[in-house]
Amino acid sequence: MIKKTPNKTMLKKPIAKKPASKNATPKKVVAKKPIAKKVTRATTPLSTKFIVQPVAPQLIKEEKKKRAGKVHKSVTNREFKILVKPLGLDRRSRIDELSTKLMIFCKKQGVHFSHLDNVTTGLRTVYFFDTPNEDLRNHNLILRVRESREDVWIDDWCEVTFKCRARDVGSSLAFNTLPSVKAKSRARFKEEILKGDAIGSQRQIYSNNAILDAVPVDEIFSHSLSSAITMFPTLNKLGLPKNTPLEVVGGFKNKILEACLPLGNLVFGAGVQAHCEIAIWMRSVGEPIVGELAFSYHVNDKNRKEAKAHKRADKFFNALQIEFANWIEIGSTKTALVYGKPE
Repeated sequence: MIKKTPNKTMLKKPIAKKPASKNATPKKVVAKKPIAKKVTRATTPLSTKFIVQPVAPQLIKEEKKKRAGKVHKSVTNREFKILVKPLGLDRRSRIDELSTKLMIFCKKQGVHFSHLDNVTTGLRTVYFFDTPNEDLRNHNLILRVRESREDVWIDDWCEVTFKCRARDVGSSLAFNTLPSVKAKSRARFKEEILKGDAIGSQRQIYSNNAILDAVPVDEIFSHSLSSAITMFPTLNKLGLPKNTPLEVVGGFKNKILEACLPLGNLVFGAGVQAHCEIAIWMRSVGEPIVGELAFSYHVNDKNRKEAKAHKRADKFFNALQIEFANWIEIGSTKTALVYGKPE
């Protein structure tokens, strides 16, 4: 029979020891580390890797220099965005003022700007779907619908975009957003460049998009998550009941009327030409909420390594913020304003 001992570090099974000599110094007993960490990893839910992450801190100078001009191999589009104060954006004279200021600024920066004349303003209705607890948003997911309008009439077909948007490439790519339906769809992986903490700085978020261009308006998600899962099966990864309610964020009264006006094209270098536009979000005609001055360009195998042109676009964006400092609205993205949560 083995006698119990008050030594807590003793193993359950006795270990035979060699008889110690009289002059031998007794060895210290070292306690083994607990194995609790292994249990914690095993019980961690799969979905935690998709949780919303805090806004990325500003990169240190050395890291900025290292990354300057480099575009990740997965990126298909680069989009630069500045939020604009809503005051006066429902007046054409205010937009003309912005456009003129932009042309003068481009000339000072030595960036070629081709102004677009006689362009028409595109109208569409924008809204988002989510659960009452905002489970999609809490997992970096966005489900957006855009309904095109001709005058006051809504088209019978709409655009549906499902995206995973996060502060780093890996988290954005971790969730497969591709649809299950055989309908024509587009995949876009966007690097979105936003204003940083200070005017004249920048930070990036990455958006993994699946876009369906022609979804019948009458077949848009109805009442429960199951309808969205039918279109985007990876939503099953959230582990939510299929009968979880799915509704327009903020209710139907929170649908946004968006007016988009192309301003022109910017040339930053070989194969790097950006489309520039002003988008205005309104509750209804005459009630602007916010504007967004943005320029974007496609990235492909031919222009991906044009580091000088990409650097020039970054430098132009930082200087643009300083030039338009009095126009800038506080916030990160238009989507963040709808949800009331920063990105």
